[in-house]
Amino acid sequence: MSKALVCSCEDVTVEDIRHAVAKGFRDVESVKRFTGFGTGVCQGKSCLSAVAALLAREKAQKPEGIVPFTPRPPLYPTELSLLASFPVDESKPPVGGVPQELDTFPATLRPEGAVPTRARVVIVGGGVLGLALAYNLSLRGETDVVVLERGYLCAGASGRNGGGVRMQWGTAANIELAKRSIELMGRFARDLGINVWLRQGGYLFMAKTKPVAERLERNAALHNKHGVPTRMLTLDEARDVVPGLSLEGAQAVSYNPEDGVIFPWPFLWGYANACRKAGIKVETYTRVTGFELSDGLVRKVKTDRGDISCDTVVLASGAWSPEVARLAGVSLPNEPHRHEILSTEPLKPFLGPLVSVLDSGLYFSQSMRGEIVGGMGDPLEPAGLNMGSTLRFVSRFARALTEQLPNLGHVKVLRQWAGCYDVTPDNSPILGRTPGLENLLQLSGFVGHGFMMAPAVAERMAQWMTTGASDELFTRFNLRRFQEGKLEREDMIIG
Repeated sequence: MSKALVCSCEDVTVEDIRHAVAKGFRDVESVKRFTGFGTGVCQGKSCLSAVAALLAREKAQKPEGIVPFTPRPPLYPTELSLLASFPVDESKPPVGGVPQELDTFPATLRPEGAVPTRARVVIVGGGVLGLALAYNLSLRGETDVVVLERGYLCAGASGRNGGGVRMQWGTAANIELAKRSIELMGRFARDLGINVWLRQGGYLFMAKTKPVAERLERNAALHNKHGVPTRMLTLDEARDVVPGLSLEGAQAVSYNPEDGVIFPWPFLWGYANACRKAGIKVETYTRVTGFELSDGLVRKVKTDRGDISCDTVVLASGAWSPEVARLAGVSLPNEPHRHEILSTEPLKPFLGPLVSVLDSGLYFSQSMRGEIVGGMGDPLEPAGLNMGSTLRFVSRFARALTEQLPNLGHVKVLRQWAGCYDVTPDNSPILGRTPGLENLLQLSGFVGHGFMMAPAVAERMAQWMTTGASDELFTRFNLRRFQEGKLEREDMIIG
């Protein structure tokens, strides 16, 4: 076996690239995520061309389909202290961002041939929610399923989040869903044969204002009622959990040691691989262009690779759900909102829990590779599909992070990126049947936490779809609630 390196930052060899191709990862973006090439200190400057040449030599992709992965700022590794010194006008909303990621993918990456002409279930959206649902349908004997994804797997929010998974929520429904999801994540490797690197180091929430402190205390009591061991910490106890953490201004701290983080990319691949093994078609680089409707039902899903007749359609497109729903004449109240995130150079392990300052939306954790991964909401971020990265974010984040952990000022940021939250008016998802189109099922609106809820929600939705048994999850969180004023407010949203 060849030990020739193509990416010296991440020790990726020629054989690793060939292995990725053999596994079906044949475009540059997918190979990057499968092997980790291009995610080290040089950010692909020294290895991208070598990998592209290798893909061409292996005939993994048509020459015109071998296109570079999206470059990520900063151009060079940059210390947090320097980024924190950049002035930000907090009175003005963020604008623009780089790179301006297009909402389309090169046509050359589109698979040749048509999609299946018929399927009992078509799932629009190949993120973790859509794939987890398809997998759970297969466990119940339903494998006549097609999953449609407009790009590569991990192109959307499921591949762009920080990997946090927590039971600390503000409603009983979300607490129970999160408990079940983390239980399923714990046995993911056994059930689906892939390691998602679940590390249960806990979540530590900090409140700096009285209303947020009261919210933490109220929710901790709710967690305890549901068997979640959240407890309020004294400031000294919090320092023991996170040595070096500044608690200046902190009014309350809550901590659940059973929360954690996982690595997002293999989480999707695990579900996708299991779907394919079951005979489910996962069609990437395939865009939905419309729907054929009659008599209050969706009859066909139209794509840029042909039409699919179907009995049921599931809309699981995250921040793109309103756009897709409009093709069927359905108006959803969801709005996409950009959330930015970054990753630093790797450090020796020192940080146990994911830490969040709930007032500002700051969060950060340490990955299994040692990187500090974190993000921060921006209250002035306008609605819209925007995945560009800004200097404004990285400056605000660097300032907020080094206020909490001052000894990180010398640490260098390697890359930043952005994804979109799928925000609903009450911060709760939209599930179940669509009024007026009974066979169009909703699975969207998770406000950035669909990733962690996917295993449990998909399990219950597959059960509901295949048995017809009543489940209050799909009536309580139905689209009708917005018309009827029966909102289900969730107040433990980060950012």
